[in-house]
Amino acid sequence: MAGEKAVRRGARGWAVDTVLFAFAVFAWLFLVGERIRAGMPSPPWLFEVDQLAGLIGLGLMWLRRRWPTQAAVAAIALSTVSETIAFPLGVLLFAVVVHRPLRTAALVYGLSLSATFVYWALRPDEGFSLLGSLVFSVVLLGAIAGWGLFVRYRRQLRARAAEQERAERERARQRAREELAREVHDLLGHRLSLLSLHAGAIEYRPDAPPEELARAAGVVREQSQLAMRDLREVVSVLRAPIGELPQPTMADLRDLVEEARPGMRIDLAVDADGEVPERSGRTAYRIVQEALTNARKHAEGAPVAVTVDGGPDEGLRVAVRSGPGADSGTGSGHGLIGLEERTSLAGGRLAYGPTAEGGWLVEAWLPWTA
Repeated sequence: MAGEKAVRRGARGWAVDTVLFAFAVFAWLFLVGERIRAGMPSPPWLFEVDQLAGLIGLGLMWLRRRWPTQAAVAAIALSTVSETIAFPLGVLLFAVVVHRPLRTAALVYGLSLSATFVYWALRPDEGFSLLGSLVFSVVLLGAIAGWGLFVRYRRQLRARAAEQERAERERARQRAREELAREVHDLLGHRLSLLSLHAGAIEYRPDAPPEELARAAGVVREQSQLAMRDLREVVSVLRAPIGELPQPTMADLRDLVEEARPGMRIDLAVDADGEVPERSGRTAYRIVQEALTNARKHAEGAPVAVTVDGGPDEGLRVAVRSGPGADSGTGSGHGLIGLEERTSLAGGRLAYGPTAEGGWLVEAWLPWTA
């Protein structure tokens, strides 16, 4: 019983304790009146002891939040000579069952039953046999203990539900952080591939016409600025609540293709029947972005055809087909693996692989759902 954790008494606790104390005072006055009406116990001094024990029990009730077990044991000891302590004893037993380990609660319950034998031995003329007194105690104290167990397990269920909710929120935050990491990979990979392409053109074609060099340098400058802007957005989101990073939609797909056109031959065809849902549109944007980045890395100069079509009935279809290039490899494949996971989370399917012409094809189907 040492080291018991105290239960703090807030405003609601004070209100509950005050009401219980008022009921306990009423019960004490009622039992005293009934004893006077029914006749004094024998020996008569037990009446004064009974009243005093009942008053001490009223005080013990105020200790039930800090020392419920100790207060209950003290009340049990007093109940061996007092009937007016019945209400405080029930309140203290209830507190032990609710707030203390079941082993402690069972011990206190057993002690409260054993006090019945001492009470009957000291006051055998109360009108009840030993068996009757014991049955009455088992029923009354058992009802109090059962009520306490019900409250205890209901609180445990609420606490478990709250813990599960906290764990789910944490998992959601973790998923959001993983989503953010994928966004960073896709976004900066796209920007840096453009930088690499045009910086390489400047390096390996120093004899190119000045206007081409100027155009390539302009793309490098523009993409460098956009990459710095994206990094600032990412840092701001990592410092702020998750989810504030601007998310692309299908409406941004044409801008993505226009950004990638310098140095690439891209044919874009979009035929969506209605407004594409946000989640599917964002996933389609990322699929096209990753496919264009791979085409730029591994099929430089090859034509690329981007097709997006569908509707509410058949879903959204995305296809990015690139022609054969100097490098037919697929790199590490981490980007495509990430796309598979992203597409699966969106409820869709992704397939990719080489074409018969020696190019590369990325195909996806996405549900028409938000």
